[in-house]
Parts: sequence; structure tokens; C-alpha cells
Amino acid sequence: MVDVTEKEMDNPTFKSDTVLSDVHLHCPNKRHLMVRLNAVGQPVFVSYFKLLWNTEDSASEKHVREATTEREHQYRSGEELCDKDRNNLKKERELNSEGIEALLDDDGDLEVVRRPRSASDLEAEDLLRDRVYPVILMKGKEDAFEDEEQECTCSDVIKIEHTMATPLEDVGKQVWRAAFLLADYILFKREIFRCCSVLELGGGTGITSIIMGTVAKRVYCTDVGEDLLAMCEQNVALNKHLMEPGRGEVKVKELDWLKDEFCTDPEASYSWSEEEIADLHDHCTVIMAADVFYDDDLTDALFRTLYRITHNLRNSCTVYLALEKRLNFTLRHMDVTCEAYSHFRNTLNDLENFQDRKIKYTVEPIKLDFCQFLVYERIEQLELWKIIAEQLT
Repeated sequence: MVDVTEKEMDNPTFKSDTVLSDVHLHCPNKRHLMVRLNAVGQPVFVSYFKLLWNTEDSASEKHVREATTEREHQYRSGEELCDKDRNNLKKERELNSEGIEALLDDDGDLEVVRRPRSASDLEAEDLLRDRVYPVILMKGKEDAFEDEEQECTCSDVIKIEHTMATPLEDVGKQVWRAAFLLADYILFKREIFRCCSVLELGGGTGITSIIMGTVAKRVYCTDVGEDLLAMCEQNVALNKHLMEPGRGEVKVKELDWLKDEFCTDPEASYSWSEEEIADLHDHCTVIMAADVFYDDDLTDALFRTLYRITHNLRNSCTVYLALEKRLNFTLRHMDVTCEAYSHFRNTLNDLENFQDRKIKYTVEPIKLDFCQFLVYERIEQLELWKIIAEQLT
């Protein structure tokens, strides 16, 4: 009889490491402020994201360019220091190699004496890598935020609670670049979203819904997981000052793409009322999602949810999908591929080619030549897609 432990050793399982969003990785150290532990024991941080309203005067573009240029200058400076150290080390080796006998141990192996790290090594490392020093705030110590809050007016700052370096199943608790891209588009085209009723799928921390709430009449921000939804609801409350009086209502609701029906259980914290479901079906004209295409099964589930909801809407609807194409080297292909993105594109094509007498789907990419209202790196892997779901009957 084979022991259970032996079986487990014969069939090892590999668990993926945690992932960290580039948005949090490149934030200045002072913005990483740990405020509490959530219900599942994960550290919760708060970050301030400044809105650059003066893009029409090119002020924001200058700000973004300066931030990018400064980062590039730091990288170049670090590389120059490293090159200088390598040259010095080469000269030292040439000078010291003469007259020095190789040191061998008892087995005849060469003993290598490593050069002590110099101050320039440490300086170069500091320039090349932003280190994060979380500040743990105790209850009642809100004064720690006063300095940063005074730097910007209330209408300029979005305050977001989030986690960092989460497992893959909790990536919704972080802020991702595609959410910033979609937020930029909302602010750039705010007139077309004014007074709309909007549904966000996979809202995560809620930052995109909060931005949409500054112009739209009502936003249903949806996701799954009570802990995540509670964080999202907290972020909505923290940014109430951005909403215009009489509009900008953001409602946090549960919407599971793997289920065919809305959660209407009155005992559930983020369930839907029959009135809210009717309001969504009668008035929703915009659906959006950002950075939710990283798993093929979830991508399929999202498109099934899109199909079901758009068929139940009274009016035609426009869907905006933002994503980041992430490249990975796979042994199966022996090449750099992006399987999650390829599956997304195939599913998008299937939706457009779907023959239906009730609704017609038209898909088109959106050029990313609009202004930036948030400071982040708009890399070429970011994409924004528009789907027009036109009612035929």
C-alpha cells in the first residue's frame, strides 16, 4: 500500500505567486499608507490619485512627461553608475591579478573572495528601484493624511483603499492600468456620459465607477465577494465629495457572471431589489469593464453576461472594454504569447458575428489619442474597445 505522502510527492502541485499592479509599484513611497487589515487578514492601503483637470492647457501632458522623464533619468543615472562601477572593477582586477596566487581549499577548489559592496552600489540600487515603506496608521491617527490632502483641493483627489501583492483570485482588490485608461476616456468624453445610467462589470476597488459617477446619473458597480464589495463601498463613501448634488449615485451590487440571475436574496448584503433590476433594464445605456480578461473561463462568463443583459435592456447600449495585453513566454509555444488576449479577441469576434434578430453587435477599437487625466504609463499594450449593442426590434 502506497503512503499518502508518497502519492503527494509523486504529483506535486505548483501554486502561483502573488501579483502586484504596476499602478502601486510606481506610486511614490508616501502614498503607500497601511490603514487596517481586512476581514481575511490582508493589509489594506490607501492611495491618493490626483486628477489633472488642465489637460486642455497641456498642463497635464507636461506633468505626465515630466514624471516619465524623471523616471527615465533615474534609470539612466543608475545604469551610468553601474557601468562606472563595472569599469572600476575591471581596472582593479587588472592591477591586482599580477603577483596574486590563486587560493585553493583542501579539495583543490578555488576560493573566491568577493569585493565588498561600495557606497556607489547602494546608491545605484536606490535609483533603479523604488522601495516601499508602508506606514501603519493606528485608529484615530488620521492626521497623517493632512499634509497630502492640503496639497490638492478636494475636486482634484481620488482616495482609494486597496490591497497590494494579492493572489490571482484577489486581483480585484488592486488598481490596474486599464481602469485608469477607461477613466481617462470617461473624463475626456464626459458629455456623452452625462446623466446616463451605467453598469460596471468587475468593478473591483470601484475607481472607474467613481469617475463615472462624477458625470453619470446612476452607476451600478458590480463584482463578487463580500470583502471586495465592502472595500468598494468604502471607496465610494470616501469620494462622495466628487459627485454633483442630485446625480452621481454609485450603488455597489453583487453580480456573479457564473450565475444566470441577479442576487435578490434580502439577507445578502449587496443584493438587488426588484426596483433596481427594473431600473437597470429600463434606463441603462452604458456598460463598462476594465482589466477583467486574464482567465479564459471568466472571459467566456463575462461575454455570456453581456449577451444576457443587453438582450434584456429596453434601449440600445454601448459597451466599453479596457484591457492590458500581457505577454508571457510559454514552453508549449516556445515563444512570447498572450493566450488570454487571443481568447478575448476570438470571443469578441464571435460576438460581432453572432446572428440575432433582436440585437446587432458592432465592434470597433478606440484610438488612445485622448488626454491623460491620471498619472500612469500609457503603454502600447493598453487597448480600449467599443461594442454597440443595437436593438433591432
